[in-house]
Amino acid sequence: MSSLFGTNKKPQASPVSTNGKPETVIGSNTSFVGTLTSDGNIRIDGAVEGEIEVLGNLIIGATGRVIATIKAQNVHVSGAVKGTIIASEQLEISPSGKVWGDITTAALHIEPGGLFRGQSSMTTNIEEPLLLEAPRHHHSHSEPES
Repeated sequence: MSSLFGTNKKPQASPVSTNGKPETVIGSNTSFVGTLTSDGNIRIDGAVEGEIEVLGNLIIGATGRVIATIKAQNVHVSGAVKGTIIASEQLEISPSGKVWGDITTAALHIEPGGLFRGQSSMTTNIEEPLLLEAPRHHHSHSEPES
């Protein structure tokens, strides 16, 4: 096991899906009903019904079927999801992915062929959108024109 720890000395450019956290895989022959929580990454190739809360990334494979309320950092859907999705960073729907339900995410990416039916709302770190602020009238030294 020591070889696992020795490789982390130099930072490597890794894709988002591997953020150094362990990955839990729910296989294509597995079905799960209940609440699924993890501080790592979860990949679902089987069927899950209930609630999913992941501090890392959630990947729903092509064979994945999920009916759940989902909270995760990044969500990548190649299978089918029914329910509410809250992705703090990005929700990505691949060409084979289908999502029915309400989603909240900072960035939504739907590839051609991907399906999304429902409500979507964008989250942002900016407290108040600058564009919606009332225009400020510049009263700087209102001198009478001569």
